[in-house]
Amino acid sequence: MQAEQISIFIENKAGRLSDVTGILAEAGINIRALAVADTSDFGVLRLIVDNNAKAEEALKNSGFTVRKTKVVAVKVEDKPGGLHRILEILKNARINVEYMYAFIQQSGDKAVMIFRFDQTGEAIKTLMDKGVTVIDGKTLSTL
Repeated sequence: MQAEQISIFIENKAGRLSDVTGILAEAGINIRALAVADTSDFGVLRLIVDNNAKAEEALKNSGFTVRKTKVVAVKVEDKPGGLHRILEILKNARINVEYMYAFIQQSGDKAVMIFRFDQTGEAIKTLMDKGVTVIDGKTLSTL
């Protein structure tokens, strides 16, 4: 029930994000979700794309350092308190959220959040036991 994201390590300077998106556009890769974390010298761009293998190859061929990471995609009620419900379930199970970001899709009754946990297997089991929908990687890349 895990999904895969790619993480690209980039220098924290003007134009580097554009370089990455240009490479992906040229390769015909659609970005489905992204998050950027930075320090003064470098950043980590985390992406959910429609073709990880093709994206990884294009970026590595252009000199970028790319890593694949397992994450968990979760359906969240798209209303006030929807995310809070998920986070309370995790808090009560003492599962730490290392990071999270939103997945872009058409508006509806559910939103999608991407999570990285310190106890991934336990997080998936806990969420599913509480009736939360966890989305597999193949489905996620087609949303």
